Amino acid sequence: MSGGGDWSDAENDLIVGDYFDMLADDLAGRPYNKAAHNRALQARLPGRSHKSIEFKHRNVSAVMQVLNQPWITGYLPAYRFQARLIDAVLRHLNPATVPMRTVAAGTRDAAALYLGPPPLALNRPVLDAARKEEVDRRFDPAEADARNRELGRAGEALVLDFERQVLRRSGRADLADRVRWTSQEDGDGAGYDLSSFTPEGRPRLVEVKTTNGWERSAFNISRNELAVANDNRETWRLVRVWNFAREPRAFELAPPLDAHVRLTPTSFLATFG
Repeated sequence: MSGGGDWSDAENDLIVGDYFDMLADDLAGRPYNKAAHNRALQARLPGRSHKSIEFKHRNVSAVMQVLNQPWITGYLPAYRFQARLIDAVLRHLNPATVPMRTVAAGTRDAAALYLGPPPLALNRPVLDAARKEEVDRRFDPAEADARNRELGRAGEALVLDFERQVLRRSGRADLADRVRWTSQEDGDGAGYDLSSFTPEGRPRLVEVKTTNGWERSAFNISRNELAVANDNRETWRLVRVWNFAREPRAFELAPPLDAHVRLTPTSFLATFG
């Protein structure tokens, strides 16, 4: 392995494996020593300094962030990373390395869910266009989140309990008992996941989008969900749950969604003739 310059695949695999060992401890609330990890890596990476290893760990945090994954908060994301580092992270990224906290309805204290304001628009993108293209070409994090049915179901369960608790705390136990998990009871075609109420008794249609990543993680939304949102602007709300693997937080968006986010077509219809 080279002592300087670009990191080899073997070096990237070592640093990413070490990062995931620390991340597993971090997510589980177990103590770990970053300095000791760094010293152990220096012994296995001839010529790589404490400073270069520290910065590479920050690069891994950046890759994890853009892949909608939790990262070690003690390693602030540094975005000037090799494209090959993305591949190394993807080689290690699986449910065993990033355990996902699953919940069944009623099993977590949803009252602890923090519902804050949505993120503000950035003056400039987190990644430059060329680097973003490198990430997107290798991995679509929004699509991966959308396909993770277990994660989506767990997020819906959490928000279901949250909606019911808000109503009960408002003295509307009668309405809390009528909140329905529409996507589970009726299927996914309604354009929303939960049928709830405001404390005043007005209908509230809630679509839940969940990620293990940060609040700016991209998410997929279907044409049907957008149509239902636009047809029900007074009652439809999108609740974005983020940081689910560690300490779930959330914010809410009201239609029209393009007032809050940039909507980008992501698929093509292929026809003959």
